[in-house]
Amino acid sequence: MIRIRSSFLLGLNKLAATKSNNSYSAPPLFGLSSTQIKPDHLSTSCRKCHYIHHVVRVDSHVNVTKAAHQSIMETMRHTSLFLLPPNLEQEHETISATSSPIPHPVSASAPSSLNYALVLLNQRIPQFTPQLWDHARLRLCADGGANRLYDDMPLLFPQEDPWDVRCRYKPDVIEGDMDSIRKEVEDFYLNMGTTIKNESDDQDTTDLQKCLSYICDSSSNHDKLCILVAGAVGGRFDHEMGNINVLYRYSDLRMILLSDDCLIHLLPKNKRHEIHILSSVEGPHCGLIPIGSSSTTTTTTGLRWNLNDTKMEFGGLISTSNLVHDDIITVCSDSDLLWTISIKKKE
Repeated sequence: MIRIRSSFLLGLNKLAATKSNNSYSAPPLFGLSSTQIKPDHLSTSCRKCHYIHHVVRVDSHVNVTKAAHQSIMETMRHTSLFLLPPNLEQEHETISATSSPIPHPVSASAPSSLNYALVLLNQRIPQFTPQLWDHARLRLCADGGANRLYDDMPLLFPQEDPWDVRCRYKPDVIEGDMDSIRKEVEDFYLNMGTTIKNESDDQDTTDLQKCLSYICDSSSNHDKLCILVAGAVGGRFDHEMGNINVLYRYSDLRMILLSDDCLIHLLPKNKRHEIHILSSVEGPHCGLIPIGSSSTTTTTTGLRWNLNDTKMEFGGLISTSNLVHDDIITVCSDSDLLWTISIKKKE
C-alpha cells in the first residue's frame, strides 16, 4: 500500500479549488471534507508556487502508481525469429535466454516455445518464404495462394530445376472456395498428396478465415500456436483491410501478417509487450496504430519518439514513421494496437 501524506491530500484540495464569493471552494478529495481558502491568506506568487508544488506531487504520485501497475502486468514477448534460418534462431534464443532475463510475469506463449503454421495468400510470396516454410509444422495455401507457391517459389531458386523446387515445397492443405486456383496447379498438388478442401458453399468467410479454422481445429494447444500469413499486405486495399480485420477477430491467437516490406501483428490491450528487435532482418522504421477504437493512453520505451501516456486515434495522432532506437521495445496501452516494422531486403 502507498501511504499519502495529509499535506499532499490538502494540496489536491487546493489544486481543485474553484473561486466563489472571494474564496476558493475545494470539493472533497480522497474522503477529505471541503476546505475554504481565503485569497488573502496567500499572496498571488505564493499561491502559484504552492499550487505548482502540489502539482509536482500529483504527477509524481500518478507516475509511481502507473509504474507499479505496469510492473504487475502480464508480459508478452515478441520476436521475429521466424525470419532467420532455424539454426540461427536456436543460436539467437540461447544468447537471449542468458543475456535478457525478464523481471515480469511472462506469457505462457513465449516465442521460444511457439509452434508455427504458415498460410500463403494470393499475393507475391516474400523473399524469405523458404525460412517461414522451414519453421512451420503445418503449411497451407489459401485458394489462389497455391498458384503463387507453384509460380513464385522456383524463382527464389534460379539455379535449381523448377520441378524439383515444386516437389520440395508441397503444401499440406489447400483451403478455400477454389475460385482462383488454376486447374493444373490443383491437379499437381493433388497428385503430390496435398489435401484439397473445397468450401465453395461458405461465402460468409474469407479464404484466410477458412485456413485459420482448419489450423485451430488441427492444433491441440492454441497458447503455443503462432500463425504466419505471407502475402497479407499489398494488392487490393479491401483485401488488406480484410486481413487486418482477421487479426482483431482472432485476437486470442498470435498471428503475423507478412509481406516483402513489413510485418504487422496485434498487441492486445492491458498487457506489457516486450518486442525484441532483430536488427539484422528488421527495422528501423516502425509504427503503432489504433484501429477500431482510440487509445486513451499508450506508453512506450525504446523508440526514437516514445509515447508517454499519449492518446492516439484516427483523425488525431497515430505513431507512424517512428524509428527503433533500442534492442527492446516496450508498449503498454489501454487499447489493442497494431505493431508494424519494416523488413530489410536481402543484399
